[in-house]
Amino acid sequence: MSGETDLGALLRGMTADLIPGTFVFVTLSEEGIPPGLTPRMMFHEAEGTTLILPREQAEAAGLAHEFPCRMITLNIHSALEAVGFMAVIATALAREGMGVNPVAGFYHDHLFVPEDRVDDAMRVLVRMAAGAEVA
Repeated sequence: MSGETDLGALLRGMTADLIPGTFVFVTLSEEGIPPGLTPRMMFHEAEGTTLILPREQAEAAGLAHEFPCRMITLNIHSALEAVGFMAVIATALAREGMGVNPVAGFYHDHLFVPEDRVDDAMRVLVRMAAGAEVA
């Protein structure tokens, strides 16, 4: 089940959904994930395992965390081999002085943006989808 690869179609066809809650990034050693956590993402690196968790879960588990952020899901099925989609979006957000941590899922791309900049990020994404934002 392949997704869209055409950059113009991806940008014109995307909609952005703001996911409720604040998320944070946590890193754990290889000892395992404490019970009761439901990470939105988990990635193993040489230094440890990165989790993106709801802030409430990280705090309840007493885990040190960083980057309070909001999650935006781009509702278009982008192909994993699509070229330039995340680069164009990251560039548009960078022009607004905003960092982004993108995560590619099988069906959709997800953006983790600073929680205090989420309204700015949503405005940029809406402009991009409308064709008003130059890629």
